[in-house]
Amino acid sequence: MRVWGRTRDVLTGKKTWQMVTTDINGFNDSVCLTWLAQVCKLNLGESPFWGDWGIPAHESVVTQVAPDYYMNRIQQQFAPRFASVLLMRLPDAIDDSGNPSPNYQISVLTNYGARIGFQLKPDYPPEQPT
Repeated sequence: MRVWGRTRDVLTGKKTWQMVTTDINGFNDSVCLTWLAQVCKLNLGESPFWGDWGIPAHESVVTQVAPDYYMNRIQQQFAPRFASVLLMRLPDAIDDSGNPSPNYQISVLTNYGARIGFQLKPDYPPEQPT
């Protein structure tokens, strides 16, 4: 398997695309974890191939309703790919403009027993292509 994920250099802010493939032992956990992160950043209907994947980020901001239903769907879509995957909403943080911003804790137990956890804050407004 192969998937592309975009990373950002913390010091310079430069963004680059990184290819993630199946590891030498045949595990796809890194691929699926990268895929999960990309789906959480994907706007609903943005992908021409997977239109039902992602979250309605714009609508969530306009209505001030966190996309919990869609994050639950993403959790269900990725559950067969890991030993355990949990997407939990944390108390809302305040973004740079003073508005509440939903944050999610993603906890994954990979198929080979590694525990991975990270926080995700959906990007809005969407980034402009560079």
